Amino acid sequence: MANYGVAEAKNKFTHLLERVEDGERVVITRHGKPVAELRPVPSPRPRLTEAERQAWYDEFIKRRDARPAASIPAVELVRAMRDGDPE
Repeated sequence: MANYGVAEAKNKFTHLLERVEDGERVVITRHGKPVAELRPVPSPRPRLTEAERQAWYDEFIKRRDARPAASIPAVELVRAMRDGDPE
């Protein structure tokens, strides 16, 4: 990890960004005290492949179909909740 004063960091900003792109962390100090840190942005999560996405979907459908059906239609359940019917 490299330390740079504010004035030096300002003058070498492009160089500091190159160091950060290479994975290094850079601390910027004012009067010897750290005030900021430049660090690489974490890489995004890798996207699922088509096969992984299909496997996830198949598992979702399997779990959905394994659940028991509701005893009453949803519209009746909402009406009962809204109207305060004790069911």
